[in-house]
Amino acid sequence: MPIKIGANPIIWSNDDMPSLGGDISLETCLSEAREAGIEGMELGNKFPRVGSNLKAALSPYGLELVSGWYSTDLLIRSAEEEIERMQSHLQLLKALGATVFIAAETSNAIHSDVSIPLSRRPVLSDREWPEFARRMTLMADAVTAEGLDFVYHHHMGTVVQSRQDIDTLMSLTGPSVKLLLDTGHALWGGSDLADLAKVYRDRIGHVHVKDLRAINRAKADAEDWSFLQAIVGDVFTVPGDGCIDYAKVFAEIPDYSGWVVIEAEQYSKDVSPLTYVRMGRNHLVNTLSQTGHLSCLRAS
Repeated sequence: MPIKIGANPIIWSNDDMPSLGGDISLETCLSEAREAGIEGMELGNKFPRVGSNLKAALSPYGLELVSGWYSTDLLIRSAEEEIERMQSHLQLLKALGATVFIAAETSNAIHSDVSIPLSRRPVLSDREWPEFARRMTLMADAVTAEGLDFVYHHHMGTVVQSRQDIDTLMSLTGPSVKLLLDTGHALWGGSDLADLAKVYRDRIGHVHVKDLRAINRAKADAEDWSFLQAIVGDVFTVPGDGCIDYAKVFAEIPDYSGWVVIEAEQYSKDVSPLTYVRMGRNHLVNTLSQTGHLSCLRAS
């Protein structure tokens, strides 16, 4: 599969704080994505979850389904229970031709609670990690058997946030657990992005390109903001509007193929989502051209 550029609907409407962009319709999101040259979309809270309805929503805009976030509860649920619980989501992805299954552990996550600062995010003990990784591997094996890549989404405010967390997860899980490289979350979590991409280049199965505004991120750290405070405080943005050098990141994954998904939390009433998604796509196209990753992309 060549590289394709997708988008996440949180550019338009936020999933963790639905009031942000709550007035923006799904049709506006999809039409603007198409207008900006986006080729596929990940799921959001306004998307239909019945295959025929979802296909009917995407098809008029010529958009593919990239994937969709799935919240695991493997710290409190067995792998067998989680595998049964995930079936409707998995079958929806399969029905629409998605190639990756995005998962993140959220049983004790704090990223959706505006009152809890990121300094109080959950961590796993040395005793808890092996069983968590075993359950995650079993779940990933089940997804892989259905023909999709299972990609783990490290995320601020969860048990897999720091570089050490990512390293531990990757070392304890089997090869069916691939890494979703999310540039914004990785950088804020303390990872060197180029090094992270280099070390796990053979296990990176999906890429999210979310940028950071360094000054706002520093303020969030100094004042111990919650994740939702960081969203409202303009910490995140699209590629080209933040501090990340994407050329250095993509230079370390020369053989990557698949989706590269533009993200930015919806936060601005002054600049339209269409303006941001165009900015992000244009910057990404220029970067991928420099690093030799560009294939046939839809014109914006």
